[in-house]
Amino acid sequence: MAAGRAGVRREILADLLRDLGPASPTLCAGWTAHDLAAHLVTRERVPWAGPGLVVGALHGLTERAERATMRAHNYPELVEMFRAGPPWWHPTRFAPLDDAANLVEFFVHTEDLRRAAPGRLPAAADVPAGAGDAAVDRDAIWAALRLIGLAEFRHSAVGVVAERTDAPGRLTLRRREPVVEIVGPPEELLLFAFGRYAAAQVELRGTPEAVAAVAAPTPAGAGNR
Repeated sequence: MAAGRAGVRREILADLLRDLGPASPTLCAGWTAHDLAAHLVTRERVPWAGPGLVVGALHGLTERAERATMRAHNYPELVEMFRAGPPWWHPTRFAPLDDAANLVEFFVHTEDLRRAAPGRLPAAADVPAGAGDAAVDRDAIWAALRLIGLAEFRHSAVGVVAERTDAPGRLTLRRREPVVEIVGPPEELLLFAFGRYAAAQVELRGTPEAVAAVAAPTPAGAGNR
């Protein structure tokens, strides 16, 4: 399997899953590291579970597949299956497709583990020495934020503008008045967009009422999956 940026993220996430153990909490509501590992393996190895990842009405299929994966494999097996990557027939065996499909996914779930573990500080865009420039990941995350943010904030009661702090850049994610500006580095903006409200290190600019409204769809810090 060709290793791109997502391949680096896969190793980071696999190592963290291994080190923290199956009972470690996550920012995904109701999930432990064991649940997360089963989700990651099912996502790549059970094709019929895929539609439930994007269509809410079919999510029950995905949950059943994830439970079956947990019954079939113990936690160390799940971690190593995830580390090994998808089967030979999966499109993300090709590095550019892997980056497009998985870089954001693996980053977010790494932070779900890292930030929920007691005593662990966020290290959002860090990569191991020799793995390349972390700024590349930030730019990829920023590019992904446009579509992700439009989808996640489409029902927001207030307007939403994201502004990155590591480089010039602003994105209008919801056109409405009043407006809340969400300010921070791309990785923190992404975590906020995905509902990790309490964990994301961002500044919210707007009236108190508007700021409260922008984080209203899910409980603070609960996170989406």
